[in-house]
Amino acid sequence: MNALVSASRSWVRRSLTQPPSAAWTLAALGGCLAELSGAGPAPALTLAFGLVREAQRRGEPVAWISRTESTFFPPDAAAGGVDLAALPVILLDDVRHRLRAADRLARSGAFGLLVVDLGDRLDLPLAVQTRLAEQALAHGTLVLCLTEKTERQPSLGSLVAVRGQARCIRDGPDRFACRVHALKDKRRGPGWTDQEWCRGPDGVR
Repeated sequence: MNALVSASRSWVRRSLTQPPSAAWTLAALGGCLAELSGAGPAPALTLAFGLVREAQRRGEPVAWISRTESTFFPPDAAAGGVDLAALPVILLDDVRHRLRAADRLARSGAFGLLVVDLGDRLDLPLAVQTRLAEQALAHGTLVLCLTEKTERQPSLGSLVAVRGQARCIRDGPDRFACRVHALKDKRRGPGWTDQEWCRGPDGVR
């Protein structure tokens, strides 16, 4: 825990010296434990795909850890520009197994981005947060937890550095804005928004 506190302070000092832009990008979020929530899965998945694309363009390995009943649909990911051949997807029903897999992958230091689908999980034990946040800071890995919850519900825990709430705004028959609103940001403060314009998949046009 002491190592995490020390690393977190260094991270905040660096961020204050060179504050990242207020944007939902891998470059701006950096290595940290983050959470992206949504009342439904679609906008959060779209925004997570954007981070996967960015990591893959940068040549950084990505892994996606999810549930067998997840709405992760490979054709949609491919249509969104994700290179599926370079994206290992790990499906585990037990949330404890998903978190254990995330911990092991984060400890390897080999990944630029780990996406962990936690479904309707409301919180994480402090010990789990500590391990994931430590590894994220140590290796510059963005550990992104996807959750299904409203913006009125709290984040997974105090060690989550950035929490965004995703929502989908229709702007035409097949045009959407997937918008993220920062509910929590330990470096830049909450309140900023970012969005990605996209076309809906065939089933929702």
